[in-house]
Amino acid sequence: MQLPIKPCHMAAFLICLLPILALASCSLSKEEPAPTGPAPKKEPVTLPRLIGRIASVPADHRFVLIQSYAKWDIAPDSILTSRGNDGRTANLLATGEHLGQYAAADLQSGQVAVGDAVFDRPEIQSKADDLTPSITNLPPALQRAVEIQETEKAKKDEPDEKTEKAQ
Repeated sequence: MQLPIKPCHMAAFLICLLPILALASCSLSKEEPAPTGPAPKKEPVTLPRLIGRIASVPADHRFVLIQSYAKWDIAPDSILTSRGNDGRTANLLATGEHLGQYAAADLQSGQVAVGDAVFDRPEIQSKADDLTPSITNLPPALQRAVEIQETEKAKKDEPDEKTEKAQ
């Protein structure tokens, strides 16, 4: 025996079904495109290294003496920073002069006081491969355009035979 479907029941069913279908179709239409190409490289982060404290500040405030907490392995002309308990900061330039546990640094900017912590942020050594530009990861059409541009530049740099004969 078949149950009769009344038109009012069918209308109520469609009214409930339409919003559900509309919401479902919205979620399907917002697809994000897949990234094309390599992921961006994150630069490695170096944390500051505590290397000592300000041991002495002469009256003219042009340089400071740093008492190092370990063997002094800071290269000359390295940028150092100092921080005081009250938020005071300064930039220092290592001079390369050191004797025992004490080293000298020129005050570049800021204010220092005896007891301020001195930090070094070592530089990350990059590979030689990272420094040379590479066109191998480019799409073929763009790679060809770069090659054409390089050959045109090389032709411009070559001396012209006519100008050489004229001289």
